[in-house]
Amino acid sequence: MATEKQKLGDRGESLIIKNFSCLKCKRSGTLKPLIKNFKCADIICDFCGYLAQVKTNKVKDINVFPKSVLGAAWLPQKERMDAGIYFSIFFVLIDKSNSKKFSIFYLPAELQNEKMFVKRNPLKETARRAGWQGYLLNGEEIFSNLVKLK
Repeated sequence: MATEKQKLGDRGESLIIKNFSCLKCKRSGTLKPLIKNFKCADIICDFCGYLAQVKTNKVKDINVFPKSVLGAAWLPQKERMDAGIYFSIFFVLIDKSNSKKFSIFYLPAELQNEKMFVKRNPLKETARRAGWQGYLLNGEEIFSNLVKLK
């Protein structure tokens, strides 16, 4: 059974897939969701192989980018950064009071840097996933590189 956060993430992915053609090859209808828990990416173009992450948040104002956005697992992200590999990121902001209202921001891979990714503390030993470590995306650091798409 999917959690509310997983359902929210699925909704963000479906909004990207429904509203956009591939940003690399420009073909429509080719963006597809990847399998759950694929490391560092959520969608793929099944024609050219373009990969992107999708981060979805419920917010009060869909026109104001958050100060931080919850990322995913730190280690896979850090390994890719060390290798100079970044995936573009779509940010879907859904209105808390009217879930039909949303905005979409885009951060191209070539405009990303390590300062945008902030390592979080590992989960405590009492947590279900003790020791797991995630990251946050620093909204203030990435804001100047964002493109509002919708």
